[in-house]
Amino acid sequence: MAWPKGVKRGPRPAGAGRKAGTPNRTTQAAKDAIAWAAEQIGGQERLAAWIKEDPANQRLFWSQIYPKLLPLQVTGEAGGPMIIEVVRFGEK
Repeated sequence: MAWPKGVKRGPRPAGAGRKAGTPNRTTQAAKDAIAWAAEQIGGQERLAAWIKEDPANQRLFWSQIYPKLLPLQVTGEAGGPMIIEVVRFGEK
């Protein structure tokens, strides 16, 4: 049934649509393809060898690749706020 012009529908019923956190099919397919290609060219062992080949590769790994694996938001214990304590050595 088509809704008449100007009439708003109510909220969607519970459970409608995909679940929160479910990845987009295209995004998941791209990630799967990249993972497959990485395995075809040597996987983890080849990545480690590439990093060790040149100090520039090591800088690139630590500055560009590794940070993408870290969480975007850092929280404290049990998801609470971070508590930062400043410690100064040599002061009384």
